[in-house]
Amino acid sequence: MSILSDMHLWLSQLETEQLYQELLAYFGLAGASNVCQTLEAAWKDPYNKREIEEFINAWLKRKRRKKEAIAGVV
Repeated sequence: MSILSDMHLWLSQLETEQLYQELLAYFGLAGASNVCQTLEAAWKDPYNKREIEEFINAWLKRKRRKKEAIAGVV
């Protein structure tokens, strides 16, 4: 998806699917027939683009903190 490549992010297939599902749910777009097309359309709007970028950055921070917490337990 060009959203992630535009942000210079590369995730695994599993992480990408998880992120997309969370994005769709957060923006009230769950149930869309074409996930990529729906997110790409939202990405074209400047307000939505900023919101999507903020959501993805927060999602990545949560994921990083979760990994650090798990690593700290071991």
